[in-house]
Amino acid sequence: MKINIYYGGRGIIDDPTLIVLSRMTEVFKELNVQVEQFNLFEQKNGITALPGTLKNADGIILASTVEWFGVGGYMHQFLDACWLYGDKEKLAGLYMAPIVMSTTHGEREGMMELSSAWEILGGIPLDGICGYIADTSTFERNESYQNLIEKKAENIYRNMNQKMESLPTSNQAVKNRVSITKITDLTPQETEQLSRYISNEEYVQKQKEDIQELSSIFRDKMDKDHAAEHAEDYVSKLKNCFKPVAGIHAVYQISLLDQVKDKDIMVKIDNQNIECKLGEAAQCSVHVSMNTTIMEQIVAGRLTFQRAFMEGNLKMKGDFKLLRTMDQLFEFK
Repeated sequence: MKINIYYGGRGIIDDPTLIVLSRMTEVFKELNVQVEQFNLFEQKNGITALPGTLKNADGIILASTVEWFGVGGYMHQFLDACWLYGDKEKLAGLYMAPIVMSTTHGEREGMMELSSAWEILGGIPLDGICGYIADTSTFERNESYQNLIEKKAENIYRNMNQKMESLPTSNQAVKNRVSITKITDLTPQETEQLSRYISNEEYVQKQKEDIQELSSIFRDKMDKDHAAEHAEDYVSKLKNCFKPVAGIHAVYQISLLDQVKDKDIMVKIDNQNIECKLGEAAQCSVHVSMNTTIMEQIVAGRLTFQRAFMEGNLKMKGDFKLLRTMDQLFEFK
């Protein structure tokens, strides 16, 4: 039998949770249980890969210390990783005992939080240990406390070993009915490997640089393969794809930044009527500017004016609401 311990505290010397874990580990070893402890603060850059360590465990212990509010960030990161990258088949039915000690307040809330999270993940929470410890030296020397910890450890071992049944809970119903993890359909092996890559900052940075380089190459290739069309062609496409919208009175000016000649297009909308021609507008409601490649994607129906603006490929001045109406006024296919 193997029990994994995931410790989410900071590892300070007088942490009462470490005292509890040390005594419980001794009891487990006396019962011939293999115990492996993972200190999350030591593996903060690899927390996303830790759900893979659940595979060979018969049960786990989630341990943390409430120092001021809640069980701490490392434990939340680990639970997030279990939700995103964990093997849901392995998590289903995996026993967990929460250990939460407090030096301030909130130990019961912390233990309930871990139990609820584990139920939503599909696992089975057991009765754990929680307590308020003001003086760790007194706590460590108190024999009655030590005996209580030993009995709790024996009960945890007994429940995990005998695979005690538990009644269904509403948290499990939440998981089955509405809590859906939106991830790609990957095998547990692939998600484990992916999580290792994600936790590697150098790998992530290299991937970002490669994506930027490929984007630059692709953009240059597009510029070479597709020569910039004359602005007059866009005037015809704007007129042909015009779809009147009642109540719209606006003047738009479209500037093509990389055009040397005929780079400005004026579009005047007056309810059912459109006037579109080359040249600058004396006064405009909206002034948009972009490169020809972006305009090509828009008139080809692969991109909208609003999306180009949100991606930073289109700059605008004027009324943003009127910019949104441009996608309603022109139906490019």
